[in-house]
Amino acid sequence: MVYRGRTLISLLVFLLVSCGDSGINIFSVEDDVKLGMQLRDEILADPEEYPVLDRNRYGAAYQYVESLVADILASGQVKHQDEFAWELYLIDDEKTLNAFAAPGGYIFVYTGLIKFLETKDDFAGVMGHEMAHADRRHSTNQLTKQYGIGLLLTIISGGDPNTLSQILASLVGLQFSRDHESEADTYSVIYLCDTPYAANAAASFFEKLINEGAATPPAFLSTHPNPDDRVADINAQATEKGCDLTFDSSIKEWQDFQKSLP
Repeated sequence: MVYRGRTLISLLVFLLVSCGDSGINIFSVEDDVKLGMQLRDEILADPEEYPVLDRNRYGAAYQYVESLVADILASGQVKHQDEFAWELYLIDDEKTLNAFAAPGGYIFVYTGLIKFLETKDDFAGVMGHEMAHADRRHSTNQLTKQYGIGLLLTIISGGDPNTLSQILASLVGLQFSRDHESEADTYSVIYLCDTPYAANAAASFFEKLINEGAATPPAFLSTHPNPDDRVADINAQATEKGCDLTFDSSIKEWQDFQKSLP
């Protein structure tokens, strides 16, 4: 962002204070991309904490997941399809059931989550949900609320490295509001409705959590609405929209992909 003069700074601060939790987002779409890129670079620079799979060695695996993301983008329903990066990174940690989408369309998925899912459609449902968080710009909306004027002034002044690192770190474990989670579920259905995947695929992930009696939900689900309610809502929305609910992806293909991971 480039700002000129104290008048504009005062106006932005006034807007932030006045709007409170009404949903103001001080970041531009371009800022989302820049912030996501910075987070991506920090993650890639810390292989001990984030052992990202090498693209050269696991090229086929990346091609597999990237083709699925391309199918979702081809739905024509992703608002920032051409503006965001839509880069996907696989993190080698089979004990962690997690995925998160940074601003600007940088998506990180742990192998533990992939190995937990039973079909390619399940994965498409999770990807649709995470892509919706990025596309609906939930992360920077949450950051605006979380850091308020302090963040605004830091960005305007050019950015303090320590504050920026703190902000980037908070993005990894960012917890969204119930409204944002519900919206991401809704858009997962919208994105998948005109793809080869079942439009209600995100529901099957929550169904498996329920069936396995998970006492503690995965970290990225810790503030989500009740899984039972989400299953019902996702299925209802997909039915109301007249979407295909058939899970017809090849099980063997998915299992072969799972086995290709470390």
